[in-house]
Order: sequence, then structure tokens, then C-alpha cells
Amino acid sequence: MDKPLWQPSASWLEQTGMSRFTRAAERRWQHKFADYETLHRWSIEQPREFWTSLWEFAEVIGDPGDTVVVDGNKMPGAKFFPRGKLNFAENLLRRRDDGDAIVFRGEDRARRRLSHRQLYDAVSRFAQALTARGVKPGDRVCGYMPNMPETVIACLGAAAIGAVWSSCSPDFGVKGVLDRFGQIEPKVLILADGYFYNGKWFDNLDKAREIVASLPGLECVIVASYGGAKITAPANIAQSIAYDDFLAPFAATDIAFTRFPSAHPLYILYSSGTTGVPKCIVHCIGAAILQHTKEHLLHCDIKPGDRVFYFTTCGWMMWNWLISALAVEATLVLYDGSPFHPGPNVLFDYADEERITFFGTSAKFLDALNKSGFEPVKHNKLATVRALGSTGSPLAPESFDFVYRKVKPDVFLFSMSGGTDLLACFATGNPLWPVWRGELQCAALGMATDIFTMDGKPAKVEEKGELVCTRSFPSMPLGFWNDPDGEKYFAAYYAHFPNVWTHGDFAAKTRHGGFIIFGRSDAVLNPGGVRIGTAEIYRQVEQIPEVLEALAIGQEWQGDTRVVLFVKLRDGVALDEPLEKRIRQQIRDNASPRHVPAKIVAVGDIPRTKSGKIVEIAVREIVHGRPVKNQEALANPETLALYKDLPALAS
Repeated sequence: MDKPLWQPSASWLEQTGMSRFTRAAERRWQHKFADYETLHRWSIEQPREFWTSLWEFAEVIGDPGDTVVVDGNKMPGAKFFPRGKLNFAENLLRRRDDGDAIVFRGEDRARRRLSHRQLYDAVSRFAQALTARGVKPGDRVCGYMPNMPETVIACLGAAAIGAVWSSCSPDFGVKGVLDRFGQIEPKVLILADGYFYNGKWFDNLDKAREIVASLPGLECVIVASYGGAKITAPANIAQSIAYDDFLAPFAATDIAFTRFPSAHPLYILYSSGTTGVPKCIVHCIGAAILQHTKEHLLHCDIKPGDRVFYFTTCGWMMWNWLISALAVEATLVLYDGSPFHPGPNVLFDYADEERITFFGTSAKFLDALNKSGFEPVKHNKLATVRALGSTGSPLAPESFDFVYRKVKPDVFLFSMSGGTDLLACFATGNPLWPVWRGELQCAALGMATDIFTMDGKPAKVEEKGELVCTRSFPSMPLGFWNDPDGEKYFAAYYAHFPNVWTHGDFAAKTRHGGFIIFGRSDAVLNPGGVRIGTAEIYRQVEQIPEVLEALAIGQEWQGDTRVVLFVKLRDGVALDEPLEKRIRQQIRDNASPRHVPAKIVAVGDIPRTKSGKIVEIAVREIVHGRPVKNQEALANPETLALYKDLPALAS
């Protein structure tokens, strides 16, 4: 039946940030917004009014200047608040009271919390220590860190003095870290002595020693204790100093925040790097504050005093997104480790104990939880959880069902899509609208999100094509590091359609005003010239109980392309003829005959990036006997060997 899974009540609608923003914008500009579509149209057609209203509504600390946008019709080239001045850390440290700023758990081995006052004081000391070490605006400060309080402190300490922050999580190998940090030449590196995952301690210092030895520009290496205990600097790591000793000479004082131009660089993030050395994507202060406060306050309906959790590592853009919740006066609830240790209830117990109001995770986690058989609704109250956000990959329709049946029946659930490239979302949640099964609710405000056909024309509703953005927005990257003429940057996003951002997702608009993502467009299958999104196949295959995960590629075969489906099966299950027949029938009945794979092959595991995305392109290259250039970008690179020289694909 075509009916929503969740609908906002009248009282909910009245108190949302989106409703309050709408009323404020109506008063400010003497407009009347009949509905969200009208509001969204205004946000992209009148960028001066919209972004001014957002700055005011979010109470951004700083001077916006006298101009909102220059060259707004240029992609790339548009500049937002070009004469604005602000400081990222100043906006995130606006509270100095004794309420929780950070709550942290490292599995069941570490627990800490910092008040807003303690966080401010720690950042004050860290910023002073960086300045004493000669760190200047524009210098790079890098973190090879778990998702722990010191990571937030270091990031904000760097931002306070105008340095540029970049981070990798400690599950990255030495080469993966050097492929990233080696390009940007950091002056300071902070790292942790180790971390827990799945109940096991992983020492980080041996890898750290190799990394430090290969970064000749480093002038200081800060070593923090995962558990918060006092430690000494390792003698065999050059330029190292213990975290406590680094801060010891400095007392907490009021931070004299220097306000930098809106376009001053704040972060360097990285592309996945599965097809070569990762691209170093530079984002600015204004972009982070404007886009994240917009998404937190309006689309996620986060309010001052809320307790915001996102299951993420420091190697994923969602960590940067999460910490910005401090700017809307929320509490950060951090978790580091396995989401299934010591059991599948760990994150939901955490939500109950810490009164989490916004619970964020990945589509992969929800799918794995569903397949595990665990039903949170039977074990956890989740009384304070109002919203549940998902990203990382498309949230399958069955995962929508799972959340409402087995997690919490009255939660505001939404899927987000955007990412590292833009530090924000193109499509996301809308607390004013119903939740429809399998759909991203809406285009984000200020983002002219659309779908183009292959010939560059706007697609009709439900017609598949390329996800694009047809107008400029504040978080278009400043560029790529070491790309002085901007050629690589232009080629990545703007070369496909003139003056349009092409994101690389295969998608369609829905009749409800939302979007469906069918997978990466560079992994689209093309049998017989028909474009098929891999997610369309996964949605069907993963409904079969015996199948844990699936990965599909197009194999070049006899002058055409044939669809090959790899399946990871439950323990003890064999891929026999009846199971193959059921898989094919499920796809044929619920997708189309074109989606049915020519070959189905059982494999022991599915390769994925460190942020959990499966890597069809890497598997496609292996199957065709071509090298995969950067296996360090994968969480489990050893699995690629499972796909090499498979006899089943030779006929």
C-alpha cells in the first residue's frame, strides 16, 4: 500500500527548527512559503536571502560582510560571504557551562565525559601549545586517532589558530596514512597509543613510528592515551611528546579567537582512493559552519541541549559533520570500537543510558543488525531518540521496515546522501514530511539537486539518471591539494555537464518529492546497453535469508557486458542450484529480467572501504586481470584475492 511509514504530528510540526526558520524567513523578507517545495525553490533562486537568513537563524558568530555571493552562476568559481570573517572553533565553543559537551565510550573499556567548560579550557591549552610550537594559520595539523575526546580537542585547537585539520582513523595501515598525510606535509601529528576493537587491544605505536619516519616535515608528534591515563612519550618515535606534557606549560585562558575569511581552509578530507592515490579535498570554514548548522538545525531537527550520536570513525566525513553539532549547543556522544561488542545491543544500551536524542549510523549497520536477528524494540526503550539518520550507502526499503518494526515505531527516520566531496548532503531528511519506504525525503535547502539524463536534460519523475546540482553552493571545495591549475578538481565534478556539479550517483526523483539512489554511476551495469544500478540488485538479493551480502559487476564478455553477482552466504550454506534459482527468481520478479545475473558466484567476503562502502570497481578490475592501484584504501584488501582467476567466470 502506498502509505507513509511515519507522519509528523501537528505538535511536532509546530516545534521543528524547519518551521521556526520558515516563519523567521517569512518575517525577514516579507514572503509566504506555502510548503517545503516553495521554501526550497526560494532557497536556490534567492541565495542572498536564504544564506543570510540561515546565518541569522543559526546565530553564526562572526561578521558576514556586505556581500552574500559573488559569481553565483559559476561552477566552480562562486564565492559565498567573500568578505565574511569567522572562526570555526569560536562557533563550536560558544558554551562554557558545566553541561556535557562530550560523552565518550571506547567499547566497554573506556568511559569519560567533558563539560563545555572543560572542553573550552582544553582547547585553549592545546591552541596555546600549537602556537608555542610555531604552528601558523594554514599549517596542517593531522590526527591519526580513534573517535575520542582528544581528537575533538586537537581539531578545535588547530581551528582556533587557523591551522588546517586532517585525520585518519588508526585502522588505516601505514601506506594508507602516508598516501594521505604525505601529500599535505603536516607540521604536527597527534596519535593515540592504541585502541580497542571487538574486545581486543590494538597497539598503534609500531605503525606510528613508521609513519613519523616517512613524514620529514613533522616538527612535533603528540601521543595521547586511549584510556586517559598518564603516559610517557615513546623514545623511538622522533619529535614525540606525551599529550599531558604538551599541554602542561599552559593554563586555560580566554581564547583570543582570530576571525579568518570565510574561504580560509579548515579541513582536508580524502576521496576513497580505490582507483589511485586519494584526492585531497580542501574545505573552508564558512562551508562547514553554514552547511552543518543548516542540516543539524533544519533537516535533522537537532535542538540546543540535544545529545547527538553518530557511529563513525575519524576517517569518515561524518566525524567532521558530527562535531559541528557543538555549534548548535548540543552534546556530542562519541563511541569508538565495534558496534557489535560485546553484543548487538551495545549502541542501543548507550542510547538509553546517555539519553541520546539523535542516533546516526550507516545503512550497513542497520542491514547487519536486521540479519543478526536482534530486535532492539524488545530490549531497549529508546525513549529519548527522536530521529534516526543513516548514510554511507542507500538505505534499503527492508531496512526502513526493520527500523519501524524492530527498532522504534515512532522515530523520524531518514537517509542522507552527499559526502566527502561537498562536506554536506544533496538529499536528506525533512521533519515536515512523511517518511516513505526506501526514499531519501527531499533535496536539501540551498542545493539545486536534480537528475540528468545522459544527454544533459532534466529527467522525468522516476526516470533514472545522474545525480547533479545545477547551482552553486557554499561547500563546493576550495580545490584539491597540489592541483594548482584546478584541472583535477574540474575533471572530478564539472567536466561532464557544463556549469553543473555531477556527483557520480545513479538516482531518480520520486513522486513524493524525494530521491532513490541506485548506486555509484561509475559502477552502473550496462548489459545490452541498459543502465542498471547495483543497489537495485542488492535490494532483492539481500532479502533472501541465506545471503548476508552481495556485490555485482559487469564483466566484459563476447563483445557485450554480462552481470555477475557475488554472494556472501551464511555459515553452513552452500550455493546450490535451488538457491541460485531462488536468487534469480527474486530478482526477475521484483526488478526485471535485465537485472538477472548471468553468473552467480559464492565468495567468502565482500571488499569494502574503511567507511563501509562496497567496492565494485576494485572487484571489476581484479576479475578483468587489471591491477587495483591502492588497496590500502580498503578495510579488508586481502579479500580481493578471492575474486582473481575464478574458473566460474571463464565460460
